[in-house]
Order: sequence, then structure tokens, then C-alpha cells
Amino acid sequence: MFEGQTLSLTRLDNDFAEIKFDSQSGSVNKFNEETLGELRQAVDTLKQQKDIRGLLLSSGKSVFVVGADITEFKAMFSSSKEDFIAGAQVANALFSEIEDLPYPSVAAINGFALGGGFEICLACDLRVISSKAAIGLPETSLGILPGWGGTVRLPRLVGYTAAVHWITSGAQQKPAAAQEAGAVDMIVEPELLRAESLKALQEMADGSRNYQARRQQKLSPLTLSDAELEAASSNYRAAVVGRVGSHYPAPLMVVDLVTKAAGLGRDEAIRCENEAFYEISQTSQARAMVGLFLNDQYVVKQAKNRAVAHKPAPINTAGVIGAGIMGGGIAYQNAIRGYEVVMKDIAEPALDLGIQEASKLLAKSVKRGKIDEKKAEKILAKIHPTLADGDIAKCDMLVEAVVELEAVKKQVLPAVESQLAASAVITSNTSTISITRLAESLERPENFCGMHFFNPVHAMPLVEIIRGKKTSDATVAAVCAYALGLGKKPIVVNDCPGFLVNRVLFAMLFGLEMMLAEGADFQQVDKVMESWGLPMGPAYLMDVIGIDTINHCYPVMIDGLPERFKKTADVWPTEAIFNAERLGQKNGLGYYRYELNEKGKPGKAVDPDVIAMLANLYGEANAVDADEIVDRLMIAMAMEMIHCLEEGVVASPAEADMSLIYGVGFPAFRGGICRWMDEIGLQEVCERADKYTSISELYRPTEKLRAMAANGETLY
Repeated sequence: MFEGQTLSLTRLDNDFAEIKFDSQSGSVNKFNEETLGELRQAVDTLKQQKDIRGLLLSSGKSVFVVGADITEFKAMFSSSKEDFIAGAQVANALFSEIEDLPYPSVAAINGFALGGGFEICLACDLRVISSKAAIGLPETSLGILPGWGGTVRLPRLVGYTAAVHWITSGAQQKPAAAQEAGAVDMIVEPELLRAESLKALQEMADGSRNYQARRQQKLSPLTLSDAELEAASSNYRAAVVGRVGSHYPAPLMVVDLVTKAAGLGRDEAIRCENEAFYEISQTSQARAMVGLFLNDQYVVKQAKNRAVAHKPAPINTAGVIGAGIMGGGIAYQNAIRGYEVVMKDIAEPALDLGIQEASKLLAKSVKRGKIDEKKAEKILAKIHPTLADGDIAKCDMLVEAVVELEAVKKQVLPAVESQLAASAVITSNTSTISITRLAESLERPENFCGMHFFNPVHAMPLVEIIRGKKTSDATVAAVCAYALGLGKKPIVVNDCPGFLVNRVLFAMLFGLEMMLAEGADFQQVDKVMESWGLPMGPAYLMDVIGIDTINHCYPVMIDGLPERFKKTADVWPTEAIFNAERLGQKNGLGYYRYELNEKGKPGKAVDPDVIAMLANLYGEANAVDADEIVDRLMIAMAMEMIHCLEEGVVASPAEADMSLIYGVGFPAFRGGICRWMDEIGLQEVCERADKYTSISELYRPTEKLRAMAANGETLY
């Protein structure tokens, strides 16, 4: 009856009709303008037929519909309120027309039905789901709300409590949980999905299965008293704030919206949803989090494009030189992603420590039920510890992770190179040492680059791939493909002091050192920055990284970028703490004192000795205005990121932002340092920076940034 590029409408036996989503231009089905336009045509065609007895919604892909096309959100967010709501009504009208058809409808859910993909299923009278499928409304993870009836229909099917929990968490729901809640009606094996869906449709069409009562339920208000609603709403607001804090407005708005719409009929409730969806779309958090989603796709696409362009050979065996905790973590990541990996060291205790680290991580997965003991044993067997140099000869890809000393690495790397095939790629996990300088020790510097993993390796998504002056494009492509294979997010940067993440992070830490040397209170700074959204304040962060590590890195930045990275006091606070043999969490003494809590993790406590030490050096600590604290740290970071962009250290604001999101936990709701600058406005950024240029060149805006600001431009 109708065939488009994204879906078709077909007449089936028994006077049934089928709308099948089957995009001809992609591997999955999405709701974009084209899909909605074709759905409009299909529904109009359907309504013209006189003898249809039932409608089946299905998918020709391995998934049902994964949701709306996020790439179209930018235009939607910039719309006027009238245009925005009119656009939302297009989809809502379609879904309501399907719900109101004079005959029953069934959604056959064969894979992911998420966001708008699940919302159209909710409009059907019955949902049959494959045992391998999953459903959900993940919009709050993008800083927005379900906008096509999800906040209206789901509560009327599963009840207020379950609906609010599902939507505020954004979590995917497996078939058993979905059926128990009442969101789906039947679970079947994949090969039976179509037959059982048509059977259920037949039962509704011939009257043996009642669907009218359920349809009426979705059209009506919830059956909760005002007192019950008020209590439930209050409990959920508190739970949401406890889980995500106050920086993420979308989950809280869901609670308020579902509560407000509970006493309304369907159409009026959907109008409330439209209003709320527009309101949330205008927030900085929505712009930031949708931007993160698109940036994440961009980063992965860049890495894949490099791999496609150079077609690197498959990796049969990877190698890690240098065991211990870091090497063991890298070896574990290889093994769990299916790679055979040789872990080489010169000392048996280091190999034992590496295997213990991998074993510990696997044991956690077993305890959480992610894998069983047999699977864990098979994974661990992929790690081959060795003291013998020759055992690395078969490695196609090798990660050097020995001690962070240039002289040692320059001894190890050529020895490793001599054992490998000429085509093998060597990487260094250094966090500070110039890749170009390390390459001087190699015969094949074109086959060498940096591969900077972040600690803990299994948990941190980012891998910085550092291109030295002689690194070939083919090597960068091979390491990008390898990082993707490890389940990581590779971002390619050019060699410079600190590379990208540490260079920008250390600008913030220099900002802290200057403030503390002026008499600021590190505890207040930590509290302010944690309230601003950082996962931990900068002093606490240094304790976690290691005070010795920080002090080792400071000279790298001072020597490498002396025009901006300068000490403003003879002894900086972190130096004084290091000189007092306080190394941070690793020996229980840093800016704070640490003792293991009941969970075996280091608990933080104030240490009067540190307060006295800093008072001795810089005078009694003074309170500083919270806005000044934020600017002194974030503007320093922002200006250094501008330098990195202008120097070509990193190719785009998207990659710049994702490096901080993935690498140091920059707050997602702010979208990254570049997004933060755009939200403030570049002119405002320059004006704030100019307040502090007399203190340090770290704060001075570049001429290019000033010109962009004067022209009203943005980084994105």
C-alpha cells in the first residue's frame, strides 16, 4: 500500500496491515524527519482503507527503532516555542492516531526499542517482545525528556512508581522486568516473534482477547489520590537528588511532569509533556549532554575512518612490557576483549602483581554475575606472563608500560624493537615524556607512537594516542583500531609537554598552587569545585593521582612551556607536602589523611598537620569568593585548551571536550571546557581572564580568541 525509504505499509492475510520500519540508508531504524513524514503517509493510507481488522508494527532490522535521530536536535533546540511544540505534535498526533484506530494494534519488538521507538510501541494495544530485546526511555541521560507520549502512556500502563523510576534512571529494561511491570504483554523466542504477534492480533480482532479496557486505561487519569501523589512525588524528588545531585534538571522535571499529568486525560497530559520538553530543551544541560552524545559519535567515527583509510592488519597477539598494577590492567583489558597478550617483565614479583591485578578484576566480574568462573579462567589464560625477551617476538602490537623515566624507556624500547617483526607497532604508555624524543632511540620511529591509558585502565574510557614527529598515519590508524578493539575511546593528539589532558589539567593545578600560595584554603577550594561539578576537588585529586607523580610532572610543564607555566613562590604547596614525605593516598598522607573504611577504600579526613604547614608557609588560610575560585581554576584550564586548539595539538573542540570528559571526569552536564566557554560567551571568558593576567600568563587570552569574541563567534 505504501513503500518509502524508511518504512513500508503492506496488506497481510486476514485483512491485517503491517507497518515495517526498515531504513534503506542505515543499519538501524531511527525516527528522523524522513521517517515521521513516511509514517504520516502510511497512517493516512491506512485510514483510507475500509476493511482493515488489525495493525502489526514490526522491524526489518536487527533492532526495532533505537529512538530519535539526535543529529536533528540542534535545529529543534534553536526553534521558537511555537515551532518546537508544533514539531512535537507531529509525532504525538501520529502515535495517538495509531492508538485510536478502530481496530487493534500489536508491536513486535525484535531488538532495542528505545526513546521514540518505545513510545510508538506504547501507543499500540499490545506489545510482544523477543527474549533478546530491550526497551527503555533513555532521554534523561541526554538531559531531556521523553517527548512523544512516554511520560503519559508508561505511567498508565505500569503505574506511577515504576514509570518514574524507569524514566528518571533512563535504564534499559530486559523482557522479564518489562513484562512483570506490565510494559509488555508477551515474551517469545526471536524465531516465534512474528507468528505469536499475528496470533495475538487475531485474538484481539476476533474478540477473544480484550484490548479495549487497556486502551481506556491509557486514555484516562491515574487512579491515585492527591495525598498518594504528593507522597510519591516527594520521595522520588529526594531519591533523584540523592542519585544525580541538583545539576541535572531533567530527572526532577520528569517527577514533576508525571505528577502534574497524573490527573489529566491523555491529550491534555501530552500537551503538558510538550511544554515541559520545550522548557528542558532550552537548558544548558540539555545542550551540553546532547552535544556529548554527538561528540562521542564523532570521536569514534574519526577513529574508524582512520582505520578504514589505512586498513591495518588484524592483531593476533598483543604485548605489554612492564607488569605491575598498570601493566596488569592493560593486559586484563586486552584479555577481556579477546586478545591474546604477552605480559613481559624483568622481575617475577612484578609479573605476579600484574596477574593478581587481572585476577582481582575478573573476580569482581564473577561476584557481580557478569561472567562465570569458567569464563574468568579462559580470559585469564589469554594473559601469558614471561621473563623471556624472545616471547614477545610474535606480538603485532606492543604497549611499553615501564617506569616513567626517559633513560629507562630509551633502553627498553630499542631492545623490544629488535625482537619484533618490521611491521609491528610499538606504543608507549608514558604520561609525560616526549614521544618524539623517545622515538630517537628506535630504528623504525614511523612505527611508534604514544598510547596513554588512564588509571584505572578498565574503568577509564580515554586513550590518548600521541603522534610523534615521525609517526606514520598508518601507525596512528592501527593504534586507533586497536584502542577501539579494547573498548576505549581513542583521541589523537600531537606530541607536546603533558600531551593534551595533563597539559590542560596541570594548568588548573598551577591555578590552585597560585591560590594556595596567596593564602586560599584548599578545603574550601575542593568544596567549591565539587559543588561546581568536578568529581573531586583539585587538592583531593592530587592525593588520588599521587603527590610524588604531580611533583615529577611539574618540571616537565615548567621546562616545556616556560612562557606560561611558572612558579610564583619559592616552594609551592604540593612541593612542601611532598617534601614532608606525604605521597597522597598511596601512603595515607597527602593534603588529607586517609584510612581504609569498612569497604576497604581510603576514607578522607582533615589533617591539622597540613593546615599548620601551609599556614607556616603562606599565613592563615582566608576564604575566597566562590566565583573567583571557579574562574582561577577553570579559566586557566580553558586558556590552555585554547592554546592546544590553536597549535593543532587537538583537532577539534569536540575531541578537546571529550578528552576531559573521558580522562578526568569533567562534569557531563557542562559538556566540556569548550562547551562551557561557549555557554558563558567568549567575550565574557576574555573579560574574566583579563582579571588575572597580572598574576600569570596562564590566564592571558590569545589574540585569535579575542577576535572570535569580538565577532560574536563560538568554538562549536
